[in-house]
Amino acid sequence: MAVAWGKPEERYLTGHDAPRVDGPAKVTGKAKYAYDINLPGMLYGKILRSPHPHATVKGVNLAKAKAHPGVKAALDFEKKTVRYAGEEVAAVAAVSPDVAEEALRLIEVEYERLPHVVDEDEAQKPEAPKIHQDGNVRPRKDDPQIRGGDPDPVFADPGTVWTEGTYRTQVQTHSSLETHGLVAKWDGDQLTVWTSTQGVFGVRDDLAKFFNVPAANVHAICEVMGGGFGSKFGAGVEGTAAARLAKEANAPVKLMLSRHEEHLCVGNRPSSVQKIKIGATKEGKLVAFHSKVYGTGGIAGGAGVPLPYVYETIPNLKTEHTDVRINAGSSRAMRAPGHPQAAFGMCSALDELAEKLGMDLLELCRKNDSVQNAIRLRQYDIGAERIGWGRRNKTPGAGPGPKKRGIGLGFGKWGGGGGKNTFAEVVINPDGTVESKCGVQDIGTGIRTVVGMIAAEELGLQLKDVKALVGDTALPPGTGSGGSRTSPSAAPAVKLAAVSAKAKLFEKLAPALGVTPDQLVAKDGKIGVAGDASKALDWKAACAQIGSVPISGQSEWAEGLSGSGVAGAQFAEVEVDVETGSVRVVKVVAVQDCGLVLNRLTAVSQMNGGIIQGISWALLEDRIMDRPTGLMVNPNMEDYKISGAFEMPEFDVVVMDMPERGVIGIGEPAVIPTAGAVANAIYNAVGVRFRELPITPDKVLTALMRKIS
Repeated sequence: MAVAWGKPEERYLTGHDAPRVDGPAKVTGKAKYAYDINLPGMLYGKILRSPHPHATVKGVNLAKAKAHPGVKAALDFEKKTVRYAGEEVAAVAAVSPDVAEEALRLIEVEYERLPHVVDEDEAQKPEAPKIHQDGNVRPRKDDPQIRGGDPDPVFADPGTVWTEGTYRTQVQTHSSLETHGLVAKWDGDQLTVWTSTQGVFGVRDDLAKFFNVPAANVHAICEVMGGGFGSKFGAGVEGTAAARLAKEANAPVKLMLSRHEEHLCVGNRPSSVQKIKIGATKEGKLVAFHSKVYGTGGIAGGAGVPLPYVYETIPNLKTEHTDVRINAGSSRAMRAPGHPQAAFGMCSALDELAEKLGMDLLELCRKNDSVQNAIRLRQYDIGAERIGWGRRNKTPGAGPGPKKRGIGLGFGKWGGGGGKNTFAEVVINPDGTVESKCGVQDIGTGIRTVVGMIAAEELGLQLKDVKALVGDTALPPGTGSGGSRTSPSAAPAVKLAAVSAKAKLFEKLAPALGVTPDQLVAKDGKIGVAGDASKALDWKAACAQIGSVPISGQSEWAEGLSGSGVAGAQFAEVEVDVETGSVRVVKVVAVQDCGLVLNRLTAVSQMNGGIIQGISWALLEDRIMDRPTGLMVNPNMEDYKISGAFEMPEFDVVVMDMPERGVIGIGEPAVIPTAGAVANAIYNAVGVRFRELPITPDKVLTALMRKIS
């Protein structure tokens, strides 16, 4: 049976605004985050971390810690070498957090300090201390990549107008408001964990493998969580440590990281240094591109930047990329990995090229969007009108007064498609209650609401009539929440499960109504005969005829109800105070497609959140490493500033509903274009180009002074 989402005018829940079903529980404190789990006899876990950025661990003595009367378990991670300040060395479980902290101070560790390097430029020098035996620099295996033709002769052609610059982006920590960690409880060989995670099944499988027990013996639960942005996949060292301590102590253990630990140990967005040279014909057709990029993911790799960005069909291009390793915590996926960096570099480079061509950036972008990018062309038109593109300074920096306004453009792309390994079940009970189940976790995007509203709409009910169950390995398996895949993976599975449950219900009811199942419809809380209003049963009466066994419809993700590949454009208006150097983002217009819109309210919320995070990265956030000591000097929420209420712009979000494309994720695309749009707007405001993030007041004042001198 072919299944479709239905005509937009017939969809009364999906495509509209639906308040989050867990909203009241969150604002009243009823919702249980991992930190809120408190069990009888529960202990508190803490991890001892290396104070040195690079050292050999000569010995760890737990004796004094174990002798403390309040300590019930202690473990040695048996590290031979630590490679960044904050790496795990030992852990304890004690009767209170204070006792656990006291116990950490009793652990004796003998270190032999080794040379370190925490700057990616210094790390590339031949004399730099080696992070790993194979060195600090890891080029991509197939570098340099040349596609089409060699760009160098094209740049040398007198008919080519080109520009080049170096664009730098900083390391950004995830700064999730709920820190990493979990509560672990053993019952024999059965382990239950309450965890803050983007993948309950990943946590289950990690722990099952670590303890060599069947996956069925591990139960992972994530009722609600406070952000992950890519950093919360798997159990993590903190998760396995909590479970190890719980096993040794024979008692539940809660181990939630501190804010200080969050900045050091659980991931970050890598830095990038992008040397970009880009050329076009005098008419504005892009013809040549060369990029040489490096960045650091700390002690690991993964600092890739996908260049050229968006306009990747340039006929003559060469790209080179190098990962640089330093003595700092390893990177992890961070909302749209690599894309915000690439967007900042590409948007800035194109803005510079447009100026050299004597052309408006928007005009240059339009000239290079092919027929395949018709969606982005529409976005440019919509955004330009809503921001008032014609108001921008024809001469950058020409505005009057000390507070100068400017307008800029940024762009982005993403995949966001669904896939296999996501299952769902819709249960109709004889008392009329309905449960919609899917093991995906709600990481804050509102998937619990979507799981409920899809089932409710298929059954002709209201959202309040369906209980949505997510975030539990006891439910049908669901995918991890990454790559903006949650909605396009879960939504089709739930839809198909609801269709199956409805078909089974119709088979039960058809004889009583004297019709065949295909003649029945579920609408307005009733089951009736199509075209005959006199033959209908209200929902509860209909369900009463099921019998004692509930009806269950089960399904998994299948092609046809989701899609992939989205475009986005953002227009930013800023105000720069040339006397203080402060930058205020006045307004952001964001135009984004995401296929079929499921919940317009949460789709817009995702866009708002992405914009906020993009502004924060562009203007505020910066991990500062002290070269002599190898330490992060601002691992807190006072010195590592993120956007707050005072940084909020006016949000003007346009979510393009394209039902024919199916469901496509919107979580990652929302953050990609913002920094590029803000940087270009700042240039338009003051006439000074900023090629390095974050664009802080000191940098603005220094650049303005150089301009004057």
